[in-house]
Parts: sequence; structure tokens; C-alpha cells
Amino acid sequence: MAKAVKTYKSDAMASVHEIASGLHQLGVLDKKTMREFDEACLTPIESFTPEEIRALREREEVSQMVFARHLNVSKDSVCKWESGAKHPAGASLKLLSLVKRKGLSAIA
Repeated sequence: MAKAVKTYKSDAMASVHEIASGLHQLGVLDKKTMREFDEACLTPIESFTPEEIRALREREEVSQMVFARHLNVSKDSVCKWESGAKHPAGASLKLLSLVKRKGLSAIA
């Protein structure tokens, strides 16, 4: 199974998180403290309204199909998100957060 790729707020935060992870593995940091480091260092995941998803796609000047391919979801999923029939979750939310912060090229 492939290891999940973590996205950090900055290179400095990546270093801090790497050190904290090592200390956690050694038993120096407890689980609660490690969760606090995760929250401080990793890119936050936010929720999106249908209007925000549509605006994000339009800002990137791509069709629903192209947007869906970049997010590794179906065109139908993007359509349902934009209409409010369904809401993105999990990895899709993380990718949408990255696109909002850094543009579609960050995940292309």
C-alpha cells in the first residue's frame, strides 16, 4: 500500500513535522501532542459551498470534465458538488483546498 503524501504549509513546517514524527515514533511525544503538530504543520482542509466550487473551477478556466480529471473524480461528481446535490469529502476536499491556495497546476 502506498504511503500518503502530506502537504505542508511551508518547508519549515515540513521539517518541524518530520522531527515531531520521529519523536513520536520514539515515544517522546504522545498521540495528543502529535495531533497538535499535524494541525499546525499540515495544510488545512476546509469545506466548500457549491458556489465556491464553481467559482474555483471557473477561476482555473476549465470545464467540469477537466476539473474532474485533475481531482480524480467523475464529471458527475463535480456537477453534483456544484449543484449542491452532494458534497466533496476526504481526498477531494484536500485537493480542492490545494487548488484554492496554489492553483490547478499544483495538482496537475
